[in-house]
Amino acid sequence: MRHPAPPLGLTEFVESQLFPEAFAFEPGDIALLYTDGVIEARDRNGTFYPLAERVAAKSGKGPDALLAHLCADLLRHAGGHLDDDAAMVAIERMPGPW
Repeated sequence: MRHPAPPLGLTEFVESQLFPEAFAFEPGDIALLYTDGVIEARDRNGTFYPLAERVAAKSGKGPDALLAHLCADLLRHAGGHLDDDAAMVAIERMPGPW
């Protein structure tokens, strides 16, 4: 069961308990971390950037290709200019000898 929590840095303003969550992170999987400036970017109609949809549509070629694709797509969505700061980090689990 998932237990949503406020964004990092805002937990002091609302009463909330934090619960750790575990998930599989297998070799070849990519974890994407992003700021609210990414998902709150809007197009000229006011539609938020559909990050989950855009990530799901991108086939794998590693984290660098994913970030390059998402950055270009995000700027295209927002008309070439973001009104907020945005950051993304993609981390790939590499296969190991273990």
